[in-house]
This record gives sequence, C-alpha cells and structure tokens, in this order.
Amino acid sequence: MKLIVGLGNPGEKYKNTRHNVGWLVADRLTEKLGADWKVKKAWKAEVAETRSGNNKVILIKPLTFMNLSGDSVARARGFWRKVAVENIWVIHDDADLELGDIRIKQGGGSAGHNGIKSVAEKLGDKNFYRVRVGIGRPDNDKMPLDKYVLGKFTESETKQLDQILDSAVDQILK
Repeated sequence: MKLIVGLGNPGEKYKNTRHNVGWLVADRLTEKLGADWKVKKAWKAEVAETRSGNNKVILIKPLTFMNLSGDSVARARGFWRKVAVENIWVIHDDADLELGDIRIKQGGGSAGHNGIKSVAEKLGDKNFYRVRVGIGRPDNDKMPLDKYVLGKFTESETKQLDQILDSAVDQILK
C-alpha cells in the first residue's frame, strides 16, 4: 500500500500557482489511475483510492494550508495503519530546483519547506519519500520568493507543465 500526498493550498486564489504543483501532480495521478477525489472532512483532505498493478494507492490533497498539511497526512495514516512511513510519498514544489527538474529522495530535512516540516512533525518520522518538483526562482532579483511561489505559472511555464506533470507521475509510479 502506498500513500501519496500532493501538497498545496486550498481556494481559488491559489489554483494553478507554483506552490500548488503537488496538487497538480496528484490530480494527474488520479487521471492516469482512473480515480476520483472525495472530500473526507474528518481528515481535512480530498482522498482518492485506486490501484496501480497489484498495489493499493491512496492519494490525498490536504485541504489545510501548506503549513498544516501534516494534520491531514497523520489522520490518513491513522486510518490506514498498514502504511509504513517508507510508503508515504509527499509531492511538493521546490524553488531550489530549475523548472521541471524532479528529484525523489527518502528521508532528510525540510529545506525550509513548511509543508514538509509539518508532515515530518505530525508523523514523528522523516523517513517518507519527498518528490521535489522544481519551480525555479524569479528572474527578477527584486521579487520576493514568497510572492513568486504563490504566483501563477507564466504562459511559457504553462506550456511546459503537461510534460513536467507527466514526468513526475511516471517517476512516482516506477
């Protein structure tokens, strides 16, 4: 069993922002696996259950803000007690990677990402997988990083987005 978490922020204001790339990858996964999202209020998340080969896959998108994502992940894991921390995959944006670069690693620190920090804190364990999806940094040195991260993808970036999402999905399902 695998628990896959796409990090993002709820609300129309944050839809299709760089910070929500985790949600975008999770949405692409549900499309590829033929799953449907359902809101689980008790978990403060959207949840989709499906299979990939012989493996059960649970996807979640926390409906909390990024800094509280760990609440939803801990509630989901509490329900699916069979999911080992090593079978939890958390997808998130990473401004330290160029747009479209994808890195997967198990364990490690948060690198300042508050969503990852929250998940590690609530699970009491850092040994989950991180799927880091590069969003790059602003071209303009004067633009604050938080404004950039919470900004919408540019037209140029949007043209690359389908390929980025497909690549992330392929790497997660290997």
